[in-house]
Amino acid sequence: MIETPAYELPDANPPSETVTELLRTCKTIAVVGISPKPARDSNKVARYLLDHGYEVVPVNPGQREILGRPCFKSLADIPFPVDMADLFLNPSRVSPVVDQAIDIGVRAVWMQIGVIHNEAARRAKAAGIPVVMNLCIMREHMKMAPGRLPDNTSPSPSLSK
Repeated sequence: MIETPAYELPDANPPSETVTELLRTCKTIAVVGISPKPARDSNKVARYLLDHGYEVVPVNPGQREILGRPCFKSLADIPFPVDMADLFLNPSRVSPVVDQAIDIGVRAVWMQIGVIHNEAARRAKAAGIPVVMNLCIMREHMKMAPGRLPDNTSPSPSLSK
């Protein structure tokens, strides 16, 4: 008999203001589960983040380099601080990665669309780490107003003189 996985809905996500603040202040983002294949969403999102001023740190145990950047086997293997862990993982693989994120002191955990793990999110929140689940970081970034983006490529002109 084939077991059907239990699907969850997120218990809660931070308010949109918090999401915007995370996108504005988290500059170094570890993309966990990134694919080397350009057609995959994880690769597309990582390229988008790079194009918009973020430092992307690929995490995939089967790769040495992705997007011209060294690839790490796990969050624990990254030898410098990371602001956010962005997870492109099957929910069954999320729990230990969130524990690593807590251990290395990330400022936020982001679980992409379809990635929900309420128990792991509760552990991160208990450690003071905000968690976003079941949202695309790229789509949320696109919603931000010009001038509030890290790269500031489209600053709003000043209307006051």
